[in-house]
Amino acid sequence: MGRGLLEVNLVDAKGLGGTDFLGKIDPYVIVQYRSQERKSSTARDAGRNPSWNEVLKFQISSTVPNVQHKLLLRIMDHDNFSSDDFLGQATINVTDLISIGMEKGKSEMNPAKYSVVTADNSYHGAIKVGVTFTTATKVEEDGVQVGGWMHSYRD
Repeated sequence: MGRGLLEVNLVDAKGLGGTDFLGKIDPYVIVQYRSQERKSSTARDAGRNPSWNEVLKFQISSTVPNVQHKLLLRIMDHDNFSSDDFLGQATINVTDLISIGMEKGKSEMNPAKYSVVTADNSYHGAIKVGVTFTTATKVEEDGVQVGGWMHSYRD
């Protein structure tokens, strides 16, 4: 495949399940791509229709062709006095997005709704997510790229 940056735009969710003992649920999302995990902010007292509007970034470095690339989004309810509750999850296949991005330099999936599957395998709500993949810039053979800047070693 190749190298690049995968940006996940968490927009919002509608109709999430779950209730909290002391009031509204406080949802957040854990997004996983292979071994990488990123956590969104917690939408405090947002209830069943939270809004995040934030971007989580993943570095992609894959040289294995014909591998499925998937994002797993686990929606959780933050609890102060007990362990956080699992509200549901959604899976997004980004294999084609990355393939097209590798060919064209950039590829984008506009924000769309994905069904949220609960622990008992029923559907309860939807999460709206957009995804963008941008290929990494080529580094010249005699230079090193650091923080987006190109540095050349000279004696």
